[in-house]
Order: sequence, then C-alpha cells, then structure tokens
Amino acid sequence: MFERLKQFGVVSRAEFILPNLGSLILGLAWGANRTFDLTSFVILLVLSFSVINLSSVIGAQINAYYDYELDMKDERKKQLVSAEGSFGRGRLRLAFIVEFAFTFILVSIFTVIQGKPILFCLWGLGIFLGWAYSATPLRLKSRSWLAPASLFLVLAVFPVLFAYFLFTSTVEPLFLVSLAGLTLTVYGVIVPTETRDYFVDKIMHVETLTVHLGLVKSSFLGIVFLSTGAILTFTSFLLKFMYDGHLILALFLLSIPVAVLIVLRNFRKLYILSKKFARNGEERSVANEIVTLSANNPRWIMLVTQTYSFISVLLLVSKFLL
Repeated sequence: MFERLKQFGVVSRAEFILPNLGSLILGLAWGANRTFDLTSFVILLVLSFSVINLSSVIGAQINAYYDYELDMKDERKKQLVSAEGSFGRGRLRLAFIVEFAFTFILVSIFTVIQGKPILFCLWGLGIFLGWAYSATPLRLKSRSWLAPASLFLVLAVFPVLFAYFLFTSTVEPLFLVSLAGLTLTVYGVIVPTETRDYFVDKIMHVETLTVHLGLVKSSFLGIVFLSTGAILTFTSFLLKFMYDGHLILALFLLSIPVAVLIVLRNFRKLYILSKKFARNGEERSVANEIVTLSANNPRWIMLVTQTYSFISVLLLVSKFLL
C-alpha cells in the first residue's frame, strides 16, 4: 500500500505542492481583506488550496501518461517511468478521471456558494489547457510559442486569479503588475527544465520553444524573463507597502534580488555553456554539462517561488495585524 502511494506521488509530481502554494498565497495576499471572519477565511483557504493542487496533480498525471514513451528514452526519468509502469497506466488514467470528476463537483459547489461564475471559468480553462498541453491531438507543448503561452496561463495566471477572486470582486492595478511579474518569473525558471530535455525533445521532434529557438536564444530568454519578472514583482510589492503605510516591510523585499541573483548566476552559466555548445560543433561533453547543470532547476524554482511566497505572507499579515 505504501509503495503504491509512493508511486502515485511520483507520477503526480508531489514536489510541486510547495510551488503551487506560492500561487495560492500570492492571490490570497492581494485579494483578502479584514471583512472576512476567521472561519470563512480558513474554509476558503483550504478549498482553494485543494482545487489548485488537485488541478496540478491532474495536469502532472496527464503529462506523465502522454509522455510515457518519450520519457522511456530519457535516462534521467527512469524513476518517473518506473513509477508509472508499476502503478499501472490504466490505473493512472482512472485516477485522473476520478480526480477530475471530484474537482468538477467541488468547484461547481464552490462557484454556486460564492456566486462567482468566473471561478468555474478559470478552473475550466486551466484544466482544458493542462490537458491540451500534453494530450494528443493538440499537444501544445510541441507547438513552439503555444507551449509557453499555455504554461503562462496554467501555472501562473489562472491559479492566482482563482485564489484572488475568491476573496474579492475588484481588480487592483498593483495586483496586475505583481501577476505579470509572477507570470514572467514562472516561465523564466521553466526554461532550464526545457533545456534539460532539449536533446531528447529534439531527437523525438517535440518542438518546445527551446527546441524552436535553440539553446543560446532560449537560455538568454530565460534570463530576460526572470529578471523582468523579479523587477515587476519587487516594484508592485514596494508600492503596495508604501501605499499602505508599511514601508518598514519593504526591507524584506531585498530577499527578492538576493534569491534571483543566485539563480541568474546559474542561468548565466547555462547561457555560456549553450554558446560553447553551438560554437564547438555540438560536443557531447558540453551537452552533458548543460544537462547536469539544468537538472538543478527544481532547487532554483523552489528558491524563487518560496521567496515570493514569503513576501506575499508579509503582505497578508500586514492587512490583518498591522
């Protein structure tokens, strides 16, 4: 039983629970206000976290299901392939169908109680794009610029808006700036993941944006996206703290450039290696260096997303306690 649960956790990409928490906290921090009583606040928090993570699990399982044959050719995904094979592909398909049905009912009830149809629309669009990203015949991940566009929406825009509109019906301009910052950041930190998969994807004719642009341009794009996203995020929170009269909290914003610079240093190494790979006639040794370095990306994602979450928690605390 424990082994089966472990296999389920691997194919469901349980390691993304904490990054998903970042989306919830960001939307919550900008949308929540003092008008909510503690009981209502906790109920909405638990339900929104459940919806966001169940949707993430469904997307991860669909991706694992449709990428199974591709992942079998990638030595670095042996654990994922093994877990899916042991768990059973039929059982996995049944799992995400049941999860979809349960989440559909949960969101429907949620929408009726809150009287906000936009919640169901956001969830529905997110689930559709999560399926379309990996599943045939659309398989957006193989359609160049459509891949990052769908990731922007599924991993950042829709989850944050879902959490945000749970607590408010108005749109704050600074929130939109923060959302734009998170969106650019999310794809910025995803680029090394595509870089890691570049060589297998290219052989299998999976035209991700990284395959379409090439390693040099895509690694540079990752640097631009992450840098711009961090600037927008920093600016939005700084102006919010100033406007609310909590300027002392702005000191904690220094954690954003610190975390981002640590990650950008590694991004720069990837960029240099990519140029070396292109210049030296695609040497296998350089390719191995690129794959090894980019494999550290989960830690980079965690560092940046949890830093953003920390700042969001400060904003939330300032609304209720300061």
